[in-house]
Amino acid sequence: MLTLDRSETKSALDYANLNSSIQETFAAIDRFEWQASDELRLMRDNGYFQDGAYTSFEDYCESELTKHGGYRRVRDLFAAKRVVETLPEDLRDKITKPSQTRPLLRLVKTPDKLQQAVAIASQEKPFPTAADFAKAVQQVAPRKARKSKTQLCNSVTGERLRKEGRLSNNTITHGAEQINPESLPSFLFAKCVTVSSQSHSRYGESGLIEADAPNVWQQIVTFDDGEKLLINNTDLDAPSVPFPKERTYPPEYSEAIAQIKEQHQQELERLSQELRIGLQAEVSARAEAQVQEQIQSLQNLYKQQKEQNIQLQQRLLEMEGLRKLEIENQQLQQRIQELEHAVQQHPVQQWGNTMTQQATKVLNKQVKQALEKTIDLRSLAQEPPKENAQECLRLMGMALKNLASAMNNTQALEAAALILGSEPTQSAIAYRAEQLQMLPQAVSEIRRVLVKSGCTWQDYWAVAQEYEVIKQDYWAELSTEETDLITVLQNASLQSDTISVGSIVAHANPYRTLYVERGEVVEDLGEELVVAWDFWKEQSKKTDRYFRDELRFWQPQ
Repeated sequence: MLTLDRSETKSALDYANLNSSIQETFAAIDRFEWQASDELRLMRDNGYFQDGAYTSFEDYCESELTKHGGYRRVRDLFAAKRVVETLPEDLRDKITKPSQTRPLLRLVKTPDKLQQAVAIASQEKPFPTAADFAKAVQQVAPRKARKSKTQLCNSVTGERLRKEGRLSNNTITHGAEQINPESLPSFLFAKCVTVSSQSHSRYGESGLIEADAPNVWQQIVTFDDGEKLLINNTDLDAPSVPFPKERTYPPEYSEAIAQIKEQHQQELERLSQELRIGLQAEVSARAEAQVQEQIQSLQNLYKQQKEQNIQLQQRLLEMEGLRKLEIENQQLQQRIQELEHAVQQHPVQQWGNTMTQQATKVLNKQVKQALEKTIDLRSLAQEPPKENAQECLRLMGMALKNLASAMNNTQALEAAALILGSEPTQSAIAYRAEQLQMLPQAVSEIRRVLVKSGCTWQDYWAVAQEYEVIKQDYWAELSTEETDLITVLQNASLQSDTISVGSIVAHANPYRTLYVERGEVVEDLGEELVVAWDFWKEQSKKTDRYFRDELRFWQPQ
Protein backbone atom coordinates (compact mmCIF):
# COMPACT_ATOMS: atom_id res chain seq x y z
CA MET A 1 0.00 0.00 0.00
CA LEU A 2 1.32 3.41 -1.01
CA THR A 3 1.50 5.91 1.84
CA LEU A 4 2.28 9.63 1.69
CA ASP A 5 4.89 11.20 3.79
CA ARG A 6 3.41 13.34 6.56
CA SER A 7 5.56 16.36 5.70
CA GLU A 8 4.55 16.15 2.03
CA THR A 9 0.85 16.03 3.00
CA LYS A 10 1.21 19.02 5.27
CA SER A 11 3.04 20.97 2.56
CA ALA A 12 0.33 20.23 0.00
CA LEU A 13 -2.39 21.33 2.38
CA ASP A 14 -0.56 24.54 3.28
CA TYR A 15 -0.06 25.39 -0.37
CA ALA A 16 -3.71 24.83 -1.23
CA ASN A 17 -4.98 26.94 1.67
CA LEU A 18 -2.48 29.71 1.08
CA ASN A 19 -3.08 29.78 -2.66
CA SER A 20 -6.84 29.94 -2.12
CA SER A 21 -6.43 32.71 0.42
CA ILE A 22 -4.22 34.73 -1.93
CA GLN A 23 -6.68 34.44 -4.78
CA GLU A 24 -9.57 35.43 -2.53
CA THR A 25 -7.58 38.41 -1.26
CA PHE A 26 -6.87 39.69 -4.76
CA ALA A 27 -10.49 39.16 -5.73
CA ALA A 28 -11.57 41.11 -2.66
CA ILE A 29 -9.15 43.92 -3.54
CA ASP A 30 -10.60 44.18 -7.05
CA ARG A 31 -14.15 44.00 -5.71
CA PHE A 32 -13.46 46.69 -3.14
CA GLU A 33 -12.03 48.97 -5.84
CA TRP A 34 -15.29 48.75 -7.78
CA GLN A 35 -17.23 49.28 -4.54
CA ALA A 36 -15.12 52.35 -3.76
CA SER A 37 -15.90 53.69 -7.24
CA ASP A 38 -19.65 53.35 -6.60
CA GLU A 39 -19.38 55.01 -3.19
CA LEU A 40 -17.30 57.88 -4.58
CA ARG A 41 -19.85 58.48 -7.32
CA LEU A 42 -22.61 58.54 -4.70
CA MET A 43 -20.61 61.05 -2.66
CA ARG A 44 -20.10 63.27 -5.73
CA ASP A 45 -23.58 63.06 -7.29
CA ASN A 46 -25.53 63.63 -4.04
CA GLY A 47 -23.20 66.32 -2.74
CA TYR A 48 -22.57 64.57 0.58
CA PHE A 49 -19.09 66.10 0.70
CA GLN A 50 -20.72 69.47 1.51
CA ASP A 51 -21.80 68.06 4.87
CA GLY A 52 -18.10 67.80 5.69
CA ALA A 53 -17.60 71.55 5.00
CA TYR A 54 -15.97 70.95 1.59
CA THR A 55 -16.84 73.32 -1.25
CA SER A 56 -16.06 70.85 -4.04
CA PHE A 57 -15.58 67.15 -4.59
CA GLU A 58 -11.96 67.72 -5.60
CA ASP A 59 -11.22 69.38 -2.26
CA TYR A 60 -12.74 66.41 -0.48
CA CYS A 61 -10.60 63.94 -2.43
CA GLU A 62 -7.38 65.90 -1.99
CA SER A 63 -8.01 66.30 1.75
CA GLU A 64 -9.47 62.95 2.80
CA LEU A 65 -8.01 60.58 0.19
CA THR A 66 -4.46 61.91 -0.16
CA LYS A 67 -2.85 58.73 1.14
CA HIS A 68 -4.90 56.70 -1.37
CA GLY A 69 -3.88 58.72 -4.43
CA GLY A 70 -6.11 61.76 -4.10
CA TYR A 71 -8.30 63.06 -6.89
CA ARG A 72 -6.16 61.48 -9.62
CA ARG A 73 -6.86 58.01 -8.25
CA VAL A 74 -10.55 58.85 -7.99
CA ARG A 75 -10.59 60.12 -11.58
CA ASP A 76 -9.00 56.85 -12.76
CA LEU A 77 -11.67 54.86 -10.90
CA PHE A 78 -14.43 56.91 -12.53
CA ALA A 79 -12.87 56.42 -15.97
CA ALA A 80 -12.60 52.66 -15.39
CA LYS A 81 -16.23 52.51 -14.31
CA ARG A 82 -17.23 54.44 -17.41
CA VAL A 83 -15.40 51.96 -19.64
CA VAL A 84 -17.08 48.98 -17.95
CA GLU A 85 -20.54 50.53 -18.19
CA THR A 86 -20.00 51.17 -21.92
CA LEU A 87 -19.36 47.46 -22.59
CA PRO A 88 -22.20 44.95 -22.98
CA GLU A 89 -22.94 42.52 -20.17
CA ASP A 90 -21.10 39.56 -21.72
CA LEU A 91 -17.80 41.47 -21.94
CA ARG A 92 -17.79 43.26 -18.57
CA ASP A 93 -16.41 40.28 -16.66
CA LYS A 94 -13.28 40.36 -18.85
CA ILE A 95 -12.17 43.48 -16.98
CA THR A 96 -11.30 42.41 -13.44
CA LYS A 97 -9.73 45.57 -12.05
CA PRO A 98 -9.75 49.31 -12.85
CA SER A 99 -6.10 49.48 -13.90
CA GLN A 100 -6.84 47.34 -16.99
CA THR A 101 -9.08 50.06 -18.47
CA ARG A 102 -6.40 52.71 -19.03
CA PRO A 103 -5.58 51.62 -22.62
CA LEU A 104 -9.32 51.37 -23.38
CA LEU A 105 -10.16 54.86 -22.16
CA ARG A 106 -9.62 56.62 -25.50
CA LEU A 107 -12.20 54.32 -27.14
CA VAL A 108 -15.05 55.22 -24.78
CA LYS A 109 -16.51 57.67 -27.29
CA THR A 110 -16.61 54.87 -29.90
CA PRO A 111 -18.39 51.95 -28.20
CA ASP A 112 -18.17 49.66 -31.22
CA LYS A 113 -14.39 49.94 -31.37
CA LEU A 114 -14.22 49.46 -27.60
CA GLN A 115 -16.21 46.23 -27.82
CA GLN A 116 -14.05 45.05 -30.72
CA ALA A 117 -10.83 45.70 -28.78
CA VAL A 118 -12.07 43.84 -25.67
CA ALA A 119 -13.25 40.94 -27.82
CA ILE A 120 -9.85 40.69 -29.57
CA ALA A 121 -8.02 40.69 -26.23
CA SER A 122 -10.40 38.05 -24.82
CA GLN A 123 -9.75 35.68 -27.73
CA GLU A 124 -6.09 35.39 -26.82
CA LYS A 125 -6.58 35.02 -23.04
CA PRO A 126 -9.67 34.38 -20.91
CA PHE A 127 -8.60 37.18 -18.55
CA PRO A 128 -6.53 39.71 -20.52
CA THR A 129 -4.04 42.04 -18.89
CA ALA A 130 -3.59 45.77 -19.43
CA ALA A 131 -0.90 45.05 -22.03
CA ASP A 132 -3.26 42.75 -23.94
CA PHE A 133 -5.91 45.46 -24.00
CA ALA A 134 -3.35 48.05 -25.19
CA LYS A 135 -2.27 45.74 -28.01
CA ALA A 136 -5.88 45.18 -29.06
CA VAL A 137 -6.62 48.92 -28.97
CA GLN A 138 -3.64 49.57 -31.24
CA GLN A 139 -5.02 47.03 -33.70
CA VAL A 140 -8.51 48.54 -33.69
CA ALA A 141 -7.51 52.23 -33.67
CA PRO A 142 -3.81 52.62 -34.42
CA ARG A 143 -2.22 55.94 -33.46
CA LYS A 144 -0.01 57.98 -35.71
CA ALA A 145 3.60 58.45 -34.77
CA ARG A 146 3.79 61.40 -32.41
CA LYS A 147 6.26 64.13 -32.86
CA SER A 148 7.88 65.66 -29.90
CA LYS A 149 6.61 68.93 -28.64
CA THR A 150 9.60 70.81 -29.96
CA GLN A 151 9.47 69.12 -33.36
CA LEU A 152 5.75 69.79 -33.71
CA CYS A 153 6.11 73.43 -32.80
CA ASN A 154 9.15 73.84 -35.02
CA SER A 155 7.41 72.28 -37.99
CA VAL A 156 4.45 74.61 -37.75
CA THR A 157 6.56 77.68 -37.12
CA GLY A 158 9.07 76.74 -39.83
CA GLU A 159 6.29 76.31 -42.37
CA ARG A 160 5.03 79.79 -41.56
CA LEU A 161 8.51 81.30 -41.85
CA ARG A 162 9.10 79.57 -45.21
CA LYS A 163 5.88 81.03 -46.56
CA GLU A 164 7.07 84.45 -45.46
CA GLY A 165 10.47 83.86 -47.14
CA ARG A 166 12.34 84.28 -43.87
CA LEU A 167 13.56 80.70 -43.40
CA SER A 168 16.18 79.10 -45.63
CA ASN A 169 18.85 76.50 -44.84
CA ASN A 170 17.65 76.36 -41.20
CA THR A 171 18.37 80.08 -40.80
CA ILE A 172 15.87 82.78 -39.87
CA THR A 173 16.25 86.16 -41.56
CA HIS A 174 15.35 89.04 -39.27
CA GLY A 175 16.16 92.31 -41.00
CA ALA A 176 19.83 92.18 -41.89
CA GLU A 177 20.58 89.52 -39.26
CA GLN A 178 20.71 85.75 -39.65
CA ILE A 179 19.44 83.88 -36.55
CA ASN A 180 19.93 80.21 -35.75
CA PRO A 181 16.54 78.76 -34.64
CA GLU A 182 18.19 76.42 -32.17
CA SER A 183 19.43 79.42 -30.19
CA LEU A 184 15.87 80.68 -29.66
CA PRO A 185 13.42 79.32 -27.06
CA SER A 186 10.81 76.89 -28.32
CA PHE A 187 7.79 79.01 -27.36
CA LEU A 188 8.71 81.55 -30.09
CA PHE A 189 8.04 79.06 -32.87
CA ALA A 190 4.43 78.11 -32.22
CA LYS A 191 1.57 78.36 -29.76
CA CYS A 192 2.20 75.02 -28.13
CA VAL A 193 -0.01 74.22 -25.13
CA THR A 194 -0.39 71.34 -22.67
CA VAL A 195 -3.59 70.23 -20.95
CA SER A 196 -2.89 70.77 -17.23
CA SER A 197 -6.32 70.01 -15.74
CA GLN A 198 -6.49 66.51 -14.27
CA SER A 199 -10.23 66.34 -14.88
CA HIS A 200 -9.76 66.68 -18.66
CA SER A 201 -9.59 63.55 -20.78
CA ARG A 202 -6.48 64.92 -22.58
CA TYR A 203 -4.60 65.58 -19.36
CA GLY A 204 -0.84 65.72 -19.97
CA GLU A 205 -1.10 65.81 -23.78
CA SER A 206 0.26 68.68 -25.90
CA GLY A 207 -1.30 70.38 -28.89
CA LEU A 208 -1.17 73.44 -31.14
CA ILE A 209 -3.40 76.49 -31.31
CA GLU A 210 -3.82 76.86 -35.09
CA ALA A 211 -6.97 78.98 -35.19
CA ASP A 212 -8.09 82.17 -33.54
CA ALA A 213 -9.90 81.84 -30.26
CA PRO A 214 -13.71 81.98 -30.53
CA ASN A 215 -13.89 83.86 -27.22
CA VAL A 216 -11.66 85.19 -24.49
CA TRP A 217 -11.85 82.15 -22.20
CA GLN A 218 -11.40 79.21 -24.62
CA GLN A 219 -8.96 78.02 -27.28
CA ILE A 220 -9.17 75.59 -30.22
CA VAL A 221 -6.37 73.05 -29.69
CA THR A 222 -5.26 70.52 -32.33
CA PHE A 223 -3.67 67.35 -30.95
CA ASP A 224 -1.21 65.04 -32.66
CA ASP A 225 -3.97 62.58 -33.63
CA GLY A 226 -5.72 65.33 -35.59
CA GLU A 227 -8.55 65.86 -33.09
CA LYS A 228 -9.53 69.47 -32.43
CA LEU A 229 -11.04 70.36 -29.07
CA LEU A 230 -12.39 73.57 -27.56
CA ILE A 231 -10.62 73.83 -24.20
CA ASN A 232 -10.87 76.43 -21.45
CA ASN A 233 -7.86 78.63 -20.85
CA THR A 234 -7.83 77.53 -17.20
CA ASP A 235 -7.27 73.92 -18.32
CA LEU A 236 -4.18 74.81 -20.39
CA ASP A 237 -0.60 75.30 -19.28
CA ALA A 238 0.86 77.73 -21.80
CA PRO A 239 2.69 80.66 -20.23
CA SER A 240 4.06 81.57 -23.68
CA VAL A 241 0.58 82.13 -25.14
CA PRO A 242 -0.78 85.63 -24.44
CA PHE A 243 -4.35 84.64 -23.58
CA PRO A 244 -6.62 87.69 -23.31
CA LYS A 245 -7.58 88.48 -19.73
CA GLU A 246 -10.92 90.12 -20.43
CA ARG A 247 -13.39 90.55 -23.22
CA THR A 248 -13.29 93.50 -25.59
CA TYR A 249 -16.45 95.31 -26.61
CA PRO A 250 -17.34 97.88 -29.28
CA PRO A 251 -17.34 101.55 -28.20
CA GLU A 252 -21.13 101.80 -28.02
CA TYR A 253 -21.25 98.72 -25.81
CA SER A 254 -18.47 100.08 -23.63
CA GLU A 255 -20.40 103.30 -22.97
CA ALA A 256 -23.57 101.37 -22.11
CA ILE A 257 -21.61 99.08 -19.81
CA ALA A 258 -20.03 102.11 -18.11
CA GLN A 259 -23.46 103.65 -17.54
CA ILE A 260 -24.78 100.38 -16.14
CA LYS A 261 -21.78 100.13 -13.83
CA GLU A 262 -22.33 103.70 -12.64
CA GLN A 263 -26.02 103.03 -11.98
CA HIS A 264 -25.11 99.85 -10.20
CA GLN A 265 -22.60 101.73 -8.04
CA GLN A 266 -25.20 104.38 -7.19
CA GLU A 267 -27.71 101.69 -6.30
CA LEU A 268 -25.14 100.02 -4.07
CA GLU A 269 -24.45 103.32 -2.30
CA ARG A 270 -28.17 103.92 -1.81
CA LEU A 271 -28.71 100.44 -0.41
CA SER A 272 -25.68 100.86 1.82
CA GLN A 273 -27.07 104.13 3.19
CA GLU A 274 -30.50 102.59 3.79
CA LEU A 275 -28.88 99.65 5.50
CA ARG A 276 -26.85 102.01 7.69
CA ILE A 277 -29.98 103.99 8.63
CA GLY A 278 -31.87 100.79 9.36
CA LEU A 279 -29.07 99.52 11.56
CA GLN A 280 -28.96 102.81 13.46
CA ALA A 281 -32.74 102.69 13.99
CA GLU A 282 -32.49 99.09 15.16
CA VAL A 283 -29.69 99.99 17.56
CA SER A 284 -31.72 102.93 18.90
CA ALA A 285 -34.80 100.74 19.36
CA ARG A 286 -32.73 98.10 21.10
CA ALA A 287 -31.15 100.71 23.39
CA GLU A 288 -34.58 102.15 24.19
CA ALA A 289 -35.89 98.68 24.99
CA GLN A 290 -32.94 98.08 27.29
CA VAL A 291 -33.57 101.41 29.06
CA GLN A 292 -37.26 100.53 29.47
CA GLU A 293 -36.31 97.16 30.85
CA GLN A 294 -33.90 98.75 33.31
CA ILE A 295 -36.56 101.26 34.41
CA GLN A 296 -39.04 98.44 34.92
CA SER A 297 -36.53 96.45 36.93
CA LEU A 298 -35.77 99.53 39.07
CA GLN A 299 -39.48 100.05 39.69
CA ASN A 300 -39.88 96.44 40.72
CA LEU A 301 -36.88 96.79 43.00
CA TYR A 302 -38.39 99.93 44.52
CA LYS A 303 -41.66 98.10 45.20
CA GLN A 304 -39.81 95.23 46.80
CA GLN A 305 -37.82 97.60 48.99
CA LYS A 306 -41.01 99.43 49.94
CA GLU A 307 -42.68 96.18 50.98
CA GLN A 308 -39.59 95.21 52.92
CA ASN A 309 -39.63 98.59 54.67
CA ILE A 310 -43.27 98.08 55.65
CA GLN A 311 -42.45 94.65 57.00
CA LEU A 312 -39.50 96.08 58.89
CA GLN A 313 -41.71 98.80 60.38
CA GLN A 314 -44.19 96.19 61.54
CA ARG A 315 -41.36 94.18 62.98
CA LEU A 316 -40.04 97.27 64.75
CA LEU A 317 -43.49 97.95 66.21
CA GLU A 318 -43.67 94.39 67.44
CA MET A 319 -40.20 94.69 68.93
CA GLU A 320 -41.19 97.98 70.55
CA GLY A 321 -44.23 96.28 72.07
CA LEU A 322 -42.05 93.47 73.32
CA ARG A 323 -39.65 96.00 74.79
CA LYS A 324 -42.51 97.72 76.62
CA LEU A 325 -43.72 94.38 77.93
CA GLU A 326 -40.21 93.60 79.07
CA ILE A 327 -40.00 96.95 80.88
CA GLU A 328 -43.37 96.35 82.54
CA ASN A 329 -42.24 92.87 83.50
CA GLN A 330 -39.09 94.29 85.04
CA GLN A 331 -41.13 96.86 86.94
CA LEU A 332 -43.45 94.17 88.22
CA GLN A 333 -40.50 92.04 89.23
CA GLN A 334 -39.03 95.00 91.06
CA ARG A 335 -42.38 95.69 92.76
CA ILE A 336 -42.63 92.07 93.83
CA GLN A 337 -39.15 92.23 95.28
CA GLU A 338 -40.04 95.42 97.16
CA LEU A 339 -43.19 93.85 98.57
CA GLU A 340 -41.30 90.72 99.59
CA HIS A 341 -38.71 92.90 101.27
CA ALA A 342 -41.41 94.88 103.06
CA VAL A 343 -43.06 91.68 104.30
CA GLN A 344 -39.76 90.46 105.67
CA GLN A 345 -39.21 93.73 107.58
CA HIS A 346 -42.66 93.87 109.35
CA PRO A 347 -43.90 91.36 111.90
CA VAL A 348 -46.55 88.95 110.86
CA GLN A 349 -49.06 90.13 113.44
CA GLN A 350 -49.15 93.62 111.93
CA TRP A 351 -50.64 92.12 108.74
CA GLY A 352 -53.55 90.44 110.45
CA ASN A 353 -55.82 93.36 109.65
CA THR A 354 -55.66 94.35 105.99
CA MET A 355 -57.03 97.81 106.76
CA THR A 356 -54.39 100.47 107.22
CA GLN A 357 -54.61 102.98 110.00
CA GLN A 358 -55.56 105.72 107.59
CA ALA A 359 -58.35 103.57 106.17
CA THR A 360 -59.51 102.91 109.74
CA LYS A 361 -59.66 106.61 110.44
CA VAL A 362 -61.68 107.18 107.31
CA LEU A 363 -63.99 104.32 108.20
CA ASN A 364 -64.47 105.61 111.75
CA LYS A 365 -65.29 108.99 110.32
CA GLN A 366 -67.86 107.41 108.01
CA VAL A 367 -69.31 105.41 110.92
CA LYS A 368 -69.48 108.54 113.00
CA GLN A 369 -71.30 110.34 110.21
CA ALA A 370 -73.68 107.43 109.87
CA LEU A 371 -74.36 107.41 113.63
CA GLU A 372 -74.93 111.12 113.52
CA LYS A 373 -77.70 110.46 111.02
CA THR A 374 -79.30 108.22 113.69
CA ILE A 375 -79.42 105.04 111.68
CA ASP A 376 -81.47 102.57 113.70
CA LEU A 377 -80.90 98.88 113.10
CA ARG A 378 -84.48 98.04 113.93
CA SER A 379 -85.81 100.59 111.47
CA LEU A 380 -83.45 99.24 108.82
CA ALA A 381 -84.76 95.75 109.48
CA GLN A 382 -88.38 96.86 109.10
CA GLU A 383 -87.86 99.05 106.01
CA PRO A 384 -84.58 99.27 104.09
CA PRO A 385 -83.51 102.73 102.96
CA LYS A 386 -84.59 103.74 99.51
CA GLU A 387 -81.13 104.95 98.45
CA ASN A 388 -78.09 102.69 98.69
CA ALA A 389 -79.32 100.31 101.33
CA GLN A 390 -76.44 97.94 100.76
CA GLU A 391 -73.97 100.73 101.44
CA CYS A 392 -75.71 101.51 104.70
CA LEU A 393 -75.51 97.90 105.80
CA ARG A 394 -71.86 97.80 104.86
CA LEU A 395 -71.17 100.89 106.95
CA MET A 396 -73.10 99.45 109.86
CA GLY A 397 -71.18 96.22 109.68
CA MET A 398 -67.87 98.05 109.61
CA ALA A 399 -68.96 100.21 112.51
CA LEU A 400 -69.87 97.17 114.56
CA LYS A 401 -66.57 95.59 113.63
CA ASN A 402 -64.67 98.64 114.86
CA LEU A 403 -66.70 98.71 118.07
CA ALA A 404 -65.99 95.03 118.63
CA SER A 405 -62.30 95.62 118.12
CA ALA A 406 -62.23 98.60 120.44
CA MET A 407 -64.38 97.08 123.18
CA ASN A 408 -63.36 93.47 122.61
CA ASN A 409 -67.06 92.62 122.40
CA THR A 410 -67.82 89.26 120.86
CA GLN A 411 -71.50 89.99 120.34
CA ALA A 412 -70.71 93.13 118.35
CA LEU A 413 -68.26 91.10 116.23
CA GLU A 414 -70.91 88.47 115.53
CA ALA A 415 -73.42 91.18 114.63
CA ALA A 416 -70.93 92.74 112.20
CA ALA A 417 -70.27 89.32 110.64
CA LEU A 418 -74.00 88.73 110.29
CA ILE A 419 -74.54 92.08 108.57
CA LEU A 420 -71.53 91.74 106.25
CA GLY A 421 -72.10 88.04 105.51
CA SER A 422 -68.75 86.65 106.63
CA GLU A 423 -67.14 84.58 109.32
CA PRO A 424 -67.10 86.14 112.85
CA THR A 425 -63.35 86.83 112.77
CA GLN A 426 -61.43 90.04 112.49
CA SER A 427 -59.64 89.04 109.27
CA ALA A 428 -62.74 87.69 107.53
CA ILE A 429 -64.76 90.80 108.38
CA ALA A 430 -61.92 93.06 107.17
CA TYR A 431 -61.63 91.12 103.87
CA ARG A 432 -65.39 91.30 103.37
CA ALA A 433 -65.37 95.03 104.04
CA GLU A 434 -62.71 95.53 101.37
CA GLN A 435 -64.82 93.59 98.87
CA LEU A 436 -67.90 95.65 99.60
CA GLN A 437 -65.92 98.83 99.05
CA MET A 438 -65.62 97.85 95.37
CA LEU A 439 -69.37 97.30 94.99
CA PRO A 440 -70.42 100.86 93.96
CA GLN A 441 -67.67 101.06 91.36
CA ALA A 442 -68.51 97.60 89.99
CA VAL A 443 -72.21 98.41 89.59
CA SER A 444 -71.39 101.72 87.92
CA GLU A 445 -68.97 100.21 85.38
CA ILE A 446 -71.26 97.29 84.53
CA ARG A 447 -74.22 99.57 83.93
CA ARG A 448 -72.07 101.84 81.76
CA VAL A 449 -71.15 98.86 79.56
CA LEU A 450 -74.72 97.56 79.31
CA VAL A 451 -76.14 100.87 78.10
CA LYS A 452 -73.76 100.97 75.11
CA SER A 453 -75.26 100.16 71.71
CA GLY A 454 -74.08 96.84 70.29
CA CYS A 455 -72.91 95.56 73.64
CA THR A 456 -71.59 91.98 73.53
CA TRP A 457 -70.80 89.35 76.09
CA GLN A 458 -67.11 90.06 75.65
CA ASP A 459 -67.65 93.72 76.52
CA TYR A 460 -69.58 92.77 79.65
CA TRP A 461 -67.16 90.04 80.64
CA ALA A 462 -64.17 92.35 80.27
CA VAL A 463 -65.56 94.40 83.18
CA ALA A 464 -67.40 91.74 85.17
CA GLN A 465 -64.46 89.37 85.54
CA GLU A 466 -62.65 91.98 87.64
CA TYR A 467 -65.50 91.86 90.17
CA GLU A 468 -66.20 88.14 90.03
CA VAL A 469 -65.67 87.77 93.83
CA ILE A 470 -68.61 90.12 94.55
CA LYS A 471 -70.86 88.87 91.75
CA GLN A 472 -73.74 88.11 94.11
CA ASP A 473 -73.47 91.56 95.65
CA TYR A 474 -73.51 93.55 92.39
CA TRP A 475 -76.07 91.15 90.86
CA ALA A 476 -78.49 92.12 93.65
CA GLU A 477 -77.93 95.78 92.84
CA LEU A 478 -78.77 95.36 89.13
CA SER A 479 -82.33 95.65 87.84
CA THR A 480 -84.30 92.81 86.29
CA GLU A 481 -83.84 94.23 82.77
CA GLU A 482 -80.10 94.44 83.28
CA THR A 483 -79.79 90.87 84.55
CA ASP A 484 -81.94 89.60 81.67
CA LEU A 485 -79.71 91.43 79.17
CA ILE A 486 -76.62 89.83 80.69
CA THR A 487 -78.23 86.40 80.41
CA VAL A 488 -79.09 86.98 76.74
CA LEU A 489 -75.55 88.10 75.97
CA GLN A 490 -74.13 85.02 77.67
CA ASN A 491 -76.40 82.65 75.74
CA ALA A 492 -75.53 84.33 72.44
CA SER A 493 -71.83 84.00 73.24
CA LEU A 494 -72.19 80.30 74.02
CA GLN A 495 -74.07 79.66 70.78
CA SER A 496 -71.52 81.42 68.52
CA ASP A 497 -68.22 79.80 69.39
CA THR A 498 -66.88 80.41 65.83
CA ILE A 499 -65.05 83.63 65.09
CA SER A 500 -67.01 85.64 62.53
CA VAL A 501 -67.67 89.23 61.51
CA GLY A 502 -68.12 91.35 64.64
CA SER A 503 -66.17 89.02 66.95
CA ILE A 504 -63.72 90.64 69.33
CA VAL A 505 -60.47 88.76 68.93
CA ALA A 506 -56.79 88.73 69.74
CA HIS A 507 -53.84 86.90 68.21
CA ALA A 508 -53.51 83.27 69.27
CA ASN A 509 -49.70 83.28 69.36
CA PRO A 510 -48.56 84.36 72.85
CA TYR A 511 -45.21 85.47 71.42
CA ARG A 512 -46.83 88.14 69.24
CA THR A 513 -47.49 91.62 70.54
CA LEU A 514 -51.04 91.36 69.19
CA TYR A 515 -51.70 88.58 71.71
CA VAL A 516 -52.70 91.20 74.31
CA GLU A 517 -54.28 93.64 71.84
CA ARG A 518 -57.97 93.94 71.06
CA GLY A 519 -59.31 93.68 67.53
CA GLU A 520 -62.60 93.30 65.71
CA VAL A 521 -63.34 91.09 62.68
CA VAL A 522 -64.61 93.43 59.95
CA GLU A 523 -64.62 91.11 56.91
CA ASP A 524 -64.85 87.38 56.22
CA LEU A 525 -62.83 86.22 53.16
CA GLY A 526 -63.61 82.53 53.56
CA GLU A 527 -60.40 80.96 54.80
CA GLU A 528 -59.07 84.30 56.06
CA LEU A 529 -60.51 87.10 58.21
CA VAL A 530 -59.78 90.83 58.11
CA VAL A 531 -59.18 92.25 61.61
CA ALA A 532 -59.15 95.93 62.58
CA TRP A 533 -56.92 96.42 65.63
CA ASP A 534 -57.52 99.11 68.22
CA PHE A 535 -53.76 99.32 68.59
CA TRP A 536 -53.43 100.49 64.95
CA LYS A 537 -56.07 103.22 64.97
CA GLU A 538 -53.45 105.98 64.84
CA GLN A 539 -51.36 104.27 62.13
CA SER A 540 -51.69 104.20 58.36
CA LYS A 541 -52.24 100.44 58.34
CA LYS A 542 -55.36 99.66 60.36
CA THR A 543 -56.27 96.12 59.25
CA ASP A 544 -54.58 92.86 58.38
CA ARG A 545 -55.55 89.38 57.18
CA TYR A 546 -55.29 86.20 59.31
CA PHE A 547 -56.39 82.59 59.20
CA ARG A 548 -59.04 81.53 61.74
CA ASP A 549 -56.64 79.33 63.67
CA GLU A 550 -54.34 82.33 64.16
CA LEU A 551 -57.02 84.18 66.19
CA ARG A 552 -58.79 83.69 69.52
CA PHE A 553 -61.60 85.43 71.35
CA TRP A 554 -60.22 88.43 73.16
CA GLN A 555 -60.08 88.35 76.95
CA PRO A 556 -58.67 91.25 78.95
CA GLN A 557 -55.50 90.49 80.82
